[in-house]
Amino acid sequence: MSSCEEAAPVAVWCAALAEYRLDDLARISGVSSRNIRAYRERGLLDPPRRQGRSAFYDDYHLSQLNTINQLLRKGFNSAHIAEFFARMREGHDLAAILGVQQAILGSKADDSVAEAVALDLDPESDEAQRLVSCGLAELAENSVFLVHPGMAEIVTRSTDQLSYVQMILRVVDSTGGTIDDLAATLAGSLEDALAARYGSGYVPKSDESGEVTGLIADYRDLGIAVVTHLLDKGLRREMVSAVPDDATGVVARGNRVPTNS
Repeated sequence: MSSCEEAAPVAVWCAALAEYRLDDLARISGVSSRNIRAYRERGLLDPPRRQGRSAFYDDYHLSQLNTINQLLRKGFNSAHIAEFFARMREGHDLAAILGVQQAILGSKADDSVAEAVALDLDPESDEAQRLVSCGLAELAENSVFLVHPGMAEIVTRSTDQLSYVQMILRVVDSTGGTIDDLAATLAGSLEDALAARYGSGYVPKSDESGEVTGLIADYRDLGIAVVTHLLDKGLRREMVSAVPDDATGVVARGNRVPTNS
């Protein structure tokens, strides 16, 4: 029995949809067959209709792929997108969910930002593999790309990218579980605030999402501001002893050392 026959109320709508095999869907959507399979495995894409050993996709799957592509371009990762679709299947409003997730993730670079520049780093190297494993880089077309635009801009303009990458990894190693503990503390404060205001287990309705997302964004941005300020103060103290005496004034002011023209 097909999926259309199993869902009689939507049989007419289902029958009207065009159907595609995997290769056809990949060609029309611009998403590779490999990525489509990965989206299915991660829960982003609904299962296809099965007939024997054949799998058939329809226009709804094509629409899902278009949505996935848009969300990926805006900086959402596959875990968040899978949650979006799961919540939609439960009947929640996507606009409210997206609003909350955007507040959690913070502002994203818009689509006009220049294309990312690959690092001058062997994808098979230990450094590249460690960057990927800790979520700071991605591999694409046999190249390594840092996922954070600010870090990518600094590292790719350097003539000694490897030393910059090694510095990043030293920071990652030194933090251990500290960052996760700190994030959990900040998230716990937000959870307490939401529970106190709305009750535990609250799911925002579409007409209430603005207030909720505002509170989430404030807590996120405030937490980042506090940590950034404290780290900046600590860096200024420590870096004074790490550079030559004639540069300590510049470090204390937080400015770049001028170069001779």
